[in-house]
Amino acid sequence: ILALGPAAAAPTIRLSIATGGTGGVYFPLGGGLARLISRNIPNVEATAEVTSASVDNMRLIGAKRADLAFTLADTAYDAVNGLESFRGNPVPAVTLTPLYNNFNHLVTVEGTGINTIADLKGKRVSVGSPGSGTEVTALRLLQAAGIDPDRDIRKDRLGVAPSVDALRDKKIDAFFWSGGLPTSAVLDLAATPGIRIKLIPLDSVLPALQAKYGKLYFRSTILKEIYPGMTANVATVGVANLLVVHKDFNAELAYQITKLIFEKRAELAQVHQEAANITLTGAAERSPLPFHPGAARYFRERGVAGF
Repeated sequence: ILALGPAAAAPTIRLSIATGGTGGVYFPLGGGLARLISRNIPNVEATAEVTSASVDNMRLIGAKRADLAFTLADTAYDAVNGLESFRGNPVPAVTLTPLYNNFNHLVTVEGTGINTIADLKGKRVSVGSPGSGTEVTALRLLQAAGIDPDRDIRKDRLGVAPSVDALRDKKIDAFFWSGGLPTSAVLDLAATPGIRIKLIPLDSVLPALQAKYGKLYFRSTILKEIYPGMTANVATVGVANLLVVHKDFNAELAYQITKLIFEKRAELAQVHQEAANITLTGAAERSPLPFHPGAARYFRERGVAGF
């Protein structure tokens, strides 16, 4: 009797996706992307890892300890150019695709007396977790408003979910968060009985930000329908999200993953609605980093301008 063993399986490629904290958008979206890759690309298994987000993620890519990473465009720009927290250690990262845009939230509740960013002086404020893109942008927003983050506020460094808990428990007066809409942790706060959420407009500091950092930052609006208790739309500062890899990342795999994101975008949008905002429109202009040749091949096939 001839016993046939299983056919020799092709070796499995394991990919790790650096995301963010559990209360944000990167983590669920990264989990959704990992499932898409594992189901649709033969012999590839992807897993999403919880991280402190953008700054840490760029370091993980640089060290080749993560294969794909979600990051804010401003942090990615610093990383590739060896600026700010990457001084002396530039990261050779390239973009697969721009994702959705992040909205900077300055969150407080009724009763703190905070109505503008200037009102943060003397208050206890969380600027985001260490190693997060939220922290990078929050410090820039404060400086653009003429507030010294080390002297003018009592600074905490908490992720979005711990920030929500601290605000609820009156341990802080406000927190910054850079994320997609809606962010589950902020939604959770807005739905808390007896609490009325307040989002503070940030568009007043945009001219100062753009004067220093250019088009990395742009005007955007958080619609009042996004979070329960909001009484008006809030003008804020937006920044693009990117999916990046090391420049040595396999070209065929880069092509397949980029293609998969656009072909299965509806499936990703079931994980988080921000995935519906991933678009081919203006893709070339929305990343301050060069594109991976494998990703560029896909955009050329789709006739996207700039490739």
